[in-house]
Amino acid sequence: MAKQTDDDREIILSDDQGNEEVYRILFTFEAEEYGKSYVLLYRAADEINAEVEVQAFSYTPDENGDVTSGDLEPIETNDEWDMIQEVLNTFSADDQSEEQ
Repeated sequence: MAKQTDDDREIILSDDQGNEEVYRILFTFEAEEYGKSYVLLYRAADEINAEVEVQAFSYTPDENGDVTSGDLEPIETNDEWDMIQEVLNTFSADDQSEEQ
C-alpha cells in the first residue's frame, strides 16, 4: 500500500504488518512496449548513504499522471526488469555526466 505525502516526490509505503516508511521518487517513466508506467523509489532514510537501494514498481497514474495511493504493482517479468535496469543505467550515466 502506498500513499502520497504533501511532498509530491515522496510516497509512504506500508508493509504487511502496517509499518510505514517514507520513500523518495527517483523518477517515473512510461514504457509503450509494456503499456505501463513505472516508478523508481529509494528509502528516504538511506539518502545520507553513499549508495541507495532502488526499488521499482509499475503503477496506474491518477488523472494528473501522478503516483497515488494503493496502486503500486510488482514487476511481473524478467524482460520488464531488464528494461527497467537499462533505463536506470541510462539515467545514472546522464546524471554522472551532468555532474562533471
